Amino acid sequence: MAAQPRETVKLVSAEGFEFIVDYKAACVSNTIRNMLSSQGSFTETELGTINFPEISTPILEKICQYFYYKLRYQNSTARNIPEFKVAPEEALELLMASNFLDT
Repeated sequence: MAAQPRETVKLVSAEGFEFIVDYKAACVSNTIRNMLSSQGSFTETELGTINFPEISTPILEKICQYFYYKLRYQNSTARNIPEFKVAPEEALELLMASNFLDT
């Protein structure tokens, strides 16, 4: 019997805060997509929950916002795509996290 397609994914920050995001949005990250689709009985694949002990809550929240931004505008032909704003004090930590997540 084939597994039911997952609709949401739970992403957990270093502080234990849980973000429930659409599966399609989470899969903007190649790392998350690979974790959720790997063969075998990995906890992430079975439960749809991924813990990120190295990513703080504010940074993971910004990453989730980016997932939806990217999903919304990736195939857009609109000329006026709004800028995805990042505060200077978040830039370095966000860059490191996005590099890890391959987004």
